[in-house]
Amino acid sequence: MITLALPFPAIDPVLIHLGPLAIRWYALAYIAGLLLGWQLARTLVARPKLWGGTSPMQPADLDDALFWATLGVILGGRLGYVLFYNPQFFLAHPEEIIAVWKGGMSFHGGLAGTLLALVLFARSRGIVTLSLLDVASVVAPIGLFFGRLANFINSELWGRPADVPWAVIFPNGGDIPRHPSQLYEAGLEGVLLFLVMLVAVRMGALKRPGLAAGIFAIGYGLARITGEFFREPDVQLGYLAFGTTMGMWLSVPVVLAGVALVAYTLKRRPGESTPEP
Repeated sequence: MITLALPFPAIDPVLIHLGPLAIRWYALAYIAGLLLGWQLARTLVARPKLWGGTSPMQPADLDDALFWATLGVILGGRLGYVLFYNPQFFLAHPEEIIAVWKGGMSFHGGLAGTLLALVLFARSRGIVTLSLLDVASVVAPIGLFFGRLANFINSELWGRPADVPWAVIFPNGGDIPRHPSQLYEAGLEGVLLFLVMLVAVRMGALKRPGLAAGIFAIGYGLARITGEFFREPDVQLGYLAFGTTMGMWLSVPVVLAGVALVAYTLKRRPGESTPEP
């Protein structure tokens, strides 16, 4: 039986070489996600009606928040990958921890790092923390979309063996047709979740601090768990108990935290002040 499969597109992971400097699609994906997210965040903050009449922050606040969020994404994402996905390798090769240009980032680590960075930033500026997290949650799917496209271009995090007509033979995935799981995740975590967040904003989610953040947590967690059914587990980890994966287990507390946050916000009246920790 011959299984049809699509050849991997001839896309060089390096966009251009400038002498010894290589400009990679992976880095450009992070930059594009952060900059486009920043622009949308400024637009949301500049529309008081979305917040019930008064915006909790100024667009200029987001200029500095972008720097804090960038540090959180990079440091948290790398540290999460080191601790959750390959601690034995990095314990034996600690010099590789800083080699982020070789790939190896954890979304859940990046989420934790960004969360910590934005909480510290909000407290330093006297901004309602949950409102700042709401803004970040609305724009986060943009970065997720570009990041998953970069994973596809890098031929990494590919899917499980498949016999579907759109299966792809990845350069470093053997001669086995596989699910293009990176594109599935780009659609679920990026496009679909972004549309959900826009609908939530349109329905007044920003008037309840924390509601958008809770919706994002639930949506991302469910999208990631779904994507994991098509994604090949990291070779050093393999399948865990009951055929689950590390990505699934890390997403469960994200979903539970989102449910708790949504339940908390819905108990409060729109516009009611939220106590800061």
